[in-house]
Amino acid sequence: MSEIKIGLIGGSGLGAAMGGQEGVRHEVETPFGRPSDVIIETRWFDVPVLMLSRHGPGHLLNPTRVPYRANLFALKQLGCTHIIASGAVGSLRDEFGPRDLVVVDQIIDKTHRREGSFYEKGAVHVEFAEPFCPVMRQMVMEAAGEMMAEESAAAGTAEVGMIRPMRVHGRGCYVCMEGPAFSTRAESLMHRLWGGDLIGMTAMPEAKLAREAELPYVLLALVTDYDCWKAHAAGTEPQKLLEEIIGNLSAAGDHAMRLMRHAVRLMGSHPMELESCPAREALKLAIWSDKSRIGPDEVARLRPLWGRYFE
Repeated sequence: MSEIKIGLIGGSGLGAAMGGQEGVRHEVETPFGRPSDVIIETRWFDVPVLMLSRHGPGHLLNPTRVPYRANLFALKQLGCTHIIASGAVGSLRDEFGPRDLVVVDQIIDKTHRREGSFYEKGAVHVEFAEPFCPVMRQMVMEAAGEMMAEESAAAGTAEVGMIRPMRVHGRGCYVCMEGPAFSTRAESLMHRLWGGDLIGMTAMPEAKLAREAELPYVLLALVTDYDCWKAHAAGTEPQKLLEEIIGNLSAAGDHAMRLMRHAVRLMGSHPMELESCPAREALKLAIWSDKSRIGPDEVARLRPLWGRYFE
């Protein structure tokens, strides 16, 4: 396998931090327009990484308006091979508490206003039963275990005492809603009945487009609060509640950034394991159209995605 290059997509809580990183700044044009922001290329532990803020400078792009196709195409065009994404979520379960991180394993898509495929002039049907890369999920959990072991061993020192303890869950079903308004209580209760554990607005179509681009994708969900199925304490002031949520997001974002760095280091030291990510050949059996009838202009337009299947 050629050198790995890991894309890091930062949502609420991490986007601004990524935008402030030092590195080469790529202004990219794609067949689907410009991505949310400049893509910053740098290196962590000698591993090349590409950083992209999903909501753009100043967090001006709401979840529906994020240019998901441009974002994923731009990363692929710049040589990205794997993606670690993050995003803020509400919790639908008592066990997923504020400030926790969740390495998501399943998703329910409730979006309906977003373009969900790159392929407009061909029938391309990718397998999506397991939407998040199992190889990368395992490596992220190994990195989380190392981090928590280090924190436990150093417990009691002044330095660690400044850092909030981290909890990472190895599974969770993410319900992706359209937004931008949050759920009604009836919807929140319904999502729980469906088997949802988390509620968010940005994982789709991002995860599906990553699969169409043959980019193995793992998602770190940052729990900010409990969704509205769970009533707040009587007398809670809205301003105080908002401050608490922002504090939770900040703490979870700190944990997520450190976990991403540990995961990148681990992946960089075990590149052969990343060769087995199933998504790397997602299009092998997915192009159902007669390839000879797909116009050469369309093949060329999407060459970074499917070019090798037309050679």
